[in-house]
Amino acid sequence: MTQHHRLETRELSAGYEKRVILEDVSLTIPAGKITAIVGGNASGKSTLLRTLARILQPKAGNVLLDGNSVHHMPSRKLAQVMGLLPQSPIAPEGITVADLVGRGRHPHQGVFSRWSREDDRAVFRALEATGTEELAERDLDTLSGGQRQRVWIAMALAQETDLLLLDEPTTFLDVAHQIEVLDLLVDLNTAQGTTIVMVLHDLNLAARYADHLIAVGGGGIRAEGAPQQVLTEELVQTVFGLSCRIVTDPVSHTPVMVPIGRHKAVEKHKDAAA
Repeated sequence: MTQHHRLETRELSAGYEKRVILEDVSLTIPAGKITAIVGGNASGKSTLLRTLARILQPKAGNVLLDGNSVHHMPSRKLAQVMGLLPQSPIAPEGITVADLVGRGRHPHQGVFSRWSREDDRAVFRALEATGTEELAERDLDTLSGGQRQRVWIAMALAQETDLLLLDEPTTFLDVAHQIEVLDLLVDLNTAQGTTIVMVLHDLNLAARYADHLIAVGGGGIRAEGAPQQVLTEELVQTVFGLSCRIVTDPVSHTPVMVPIGRHKAVEKHKDAAA
């Protein structure tokens, strides 16, 4: 089992250059749970995740891991606790899948340590979990977008951290592979107790797979809590500008957002008028 760590922000403001996107954000990521960050385009979802992962320097406030500023922690020490899959990762040209996934083991290797059997086992587990073991000897450049995304996730898994941050992990994946990846993250959380924080565009998948939702909009946090508390018709209208109905998924018993399409509404209006 993994160790539970406290990841939190205090009066955090973040953005790019002179532009402030998030302001005065204070929150605590539930340890040992799956948290999904949702919101409209350019709402600050990825900005929040990137600041939690210390890719972005806060404009004000702090990001704390077990009470210590992540921006003051040694890089190797932080990487042993927190793994990150960014939105658009870049790999060296000509690298093989196995070599890329193996790079997830670097934080666990000291200056004088060698590659170990445990490193081999970690890479194998990550490849197996993501269904990419048959791609191990392939060049990353030869893979489809969906295959590459699963390989990047494998690299993050090989790092074997207690905290895992993923920025849109289902990008480039078809519906079946989206479900496979999210099922994989739930299995990881259930078996290892890994704290997972991910940005997702799909509200219904976020509500189905996350224990905790953080809805971002208007420069801050509009709501956070269990999906049943956060995913409401009022919130969807406020954050996304979309009229909807919230129903219950008959399989997962989680809330499902059903948009009210303009054309359907017009058809109903015409039927009523007739």
